[in-house]
Amino acid sequence: MADVARTAGVSVGTVSHVLNHPDRVREATRLRVLGAIDQLGFVRNSNASFLAAGENRTIGLIVIDIGNSLFVDIARGAQHRVGHETMSLLLANSDNDDALQDRHLDFFNSARLAGVLLAPMRDPHLALDRARRLGTAVVVLNYRSQHDDHCSVLIDNEEAGYLAGRHLIELGRRRLAFVGGRDELQPVHDRRTGVRRAVAESPGTTLVELATENLEAPDGDQAGEQIADQPAATRPDGVIAVTDLLGMAIIQAIGRHGLSVPGDVAVMGCDYNSNAWGGTIPLTSVRMRGQDMGRAGVDLLLEELSAGDDHEHRDVVLRPSLVARESTVGRSGT
Repeated sequence: MADVARTAGVSVGTVSHVLNHPDRVREATRLRVLGAIDQLGFVRNSNASFLAAGENRTIGLIVIDIGNSLFVDIARGAQHRVGHETMSLLLANSDNDDALQDRHLDFFNSARLAGVLLAPMRDPHLALDRARRLGTAVVVLNYRSQHDDHCSVLIDNEEAGYLAGRHLIELGRRRLAFVGGRDELQPVHDRRTGVRRAVAESPGTTLVELATENLEAPDGDQAGEQIADQPAATRPDGVIAVTDLLGMAIIQAIGRHGLSVPGDVAVMGCDYNSNAWGGTIPLTSVRMRGQDMGRAGVDLLLEELSAGDDHEHRDVVLRPSLVARESTVGRSGT
């Protein structure tokens, strides 16, 4: 702060006001101080001292869709872990909106939380850069980044798709369909890759891919209509929906056409969303280990806050597991 004050030709107190009470500083002075901060690369990194001194015992969590039980599970796991540290958790839902996600992150930065857990929809690198400039430690959840300048915890979504494909193939299904769109979303891309790998390892098994505009129930209903309209000889006998909401809607759509699940068509989801489990036929899915993800994210954040500049970023990859229910194995199979 003294270096900034000398460069800007102001007092240290004025620099403090610019950082903490900008309304008390004339605009020209504020801009001069901000210019000196940029010139010197000054970043106030006070999170570790806040944590050690007990001045801030709160961690923020930003998720993309609180309507998906995966993110509820992440929040529960994080809440359970911070409770053991006598800390608190603030939860924000970005509702699949990048701009809203950035506003939540800016708010958490300004509130000087001990750190932030971020479960983004797309590559969050720009948001992470902004957070680091303000000295906020961030751990990314449920997203595999190409950058190595932060810690992350994620599920192996390619393995999730592979488990789903292998499950149907081992049940004797040979005409598989993968239903999902928006391949720019990393979980969709990775699960699709896993399904393709399972099919490639199984001679005599075919795969068709049905694109959807979004990943909600109406998209699944349309995909189900497409499947049901096909002749029995070429109709898929096993369907992997990239989300459970899609899978639930597919079951309802093909049921309207008199097709049985899993007799005629075995259907499963792939993201363990309990909000899609209310149908008459329990849905097979892949467990995403959300609570483990939340706990591990808090652990990494606490490590970073404690180690400071000596911290080495790392990734924690969790393995999914398949949960078989009636939609693929039938009532007796469960």
